[in-house]
Amino acid sequence: MAAPLHVRGRGLPDGEPVEWWVVNGTLSAEPAAGAETIFGADGYDGWILPGLVDAHCHVGLGPQGQIPVDEAVEQAETERAFGALLLRDAGSPTDTRDFDDRPELPRIIRAGRHLARPKRYQRGFAIELEDPWQLPKAVATQARWGDGWVKLVGDWIDRDTGDLAPLWPDDVLEAAIGAAHANGARVTAHVFSEDALPGLITAGIDCIEHGTGLTEDTVDLMVEHGTALVPTLINIENFPGIADAAHRYPRYQQHMRALYRSCRERIAAAREAGVPIYAGSDAGSAVAHGRIADEVEALKEIGMSATEALGAACWDAREWLRRPGLRHGASADLVCYDEDPRAGAAVLANPAMVILRGVVY
Repeated sequence: MAAPLHVRGRGLPDGEPVEWWVVNGTLSAEPAAGAETIFGADGYDGWILPGLVDAHCHVGLGPQGQIPVDEAVEQAETERAFGALLLRDAGSPTDTRDFDDRPELPRIIRAGRHLARPKRYQRGFAIELEDPWQLPKAVATQARWGDGWVKLVGDWIDRDTGDLAPLWPDDVLEAAIGAAHANGARVTAHVFSEDALPGLITAGIDCIEHGTGLTEDTVDLMVEHGTALVPTLINIENFPGIADAAHRYPRYQQHMRALYRSCRERIAAAREAGVPIYAGSDAGSAVAHGRIADEVEALKEIGMSATEALGAACWDAREWLRRPGLRHGASADLVCYDEDPRAGAAVLANPAMVILRGVVY
């Protein structure tokens, strides 16, 4: 049995003084006899947050798809080093469920495998379904395999037309999302373009990833249906390079460049309309792990205050994902900072102390 620990500082979003005791890996609001003060020994000058959240993070994914388990462990350890202790793994071909038995690794909420059509997503990433009507059964399978989420590929380049196009008919989406909900899972989808959004949203999807093709009409639909958005802004910075490499498809090139130019304005409009937005880096293939602080900074550029942007990667994201923050009896998963973590990425990416399940890193 480990000796109890004690931390004190200021909490967010209110900035009020807080102190916690860590007893056998859990948080206690009640003083523990003999506890060692490991943070805030001189007062309440530091800051204490629940472990950060990366709401779009691929542990177990590399540029070619599946990776060795030891590489996936390194990815998870990198996230821990930067204070990201809760990861929504939005699709991975590597089975990381054994990580739940490794207390030194961040908690992962898995969406199972990406679900796509043949040759309509990155090679090696997805389960590819020949018949679109296979989707409801596949969704139900992934819902039972995962941790409460399923990931669809909503659109991708159609080589016959040379541009982005939806993968699924609307009636298939309605049946598939219904199957996920019947199995206790929520559904999210990769979507770049405009055309796939109405069918996904009206079918009852719970979240949209990227959302670069949002329009005034689809923003209104998201508000009406309570659909969340994880825009992965730092990954969208790759759009110009993606377009440059697609020289065989000029329509697709032009479309990707146009989406890149307008995306921040569109996502800002979604926020202004009341669409709930959460922080996700899309780490795993095109984006390096450990960059949630950069995504928080990017959210400020679409109009979020420093507190709102940090909440999108912390307390608000935890509530959305139905995972506890800092409360009596919860797991001691917290991040401590010497300076106000709202000050910028340089502070947020450099925690003074990371505590996961009561163990100090």
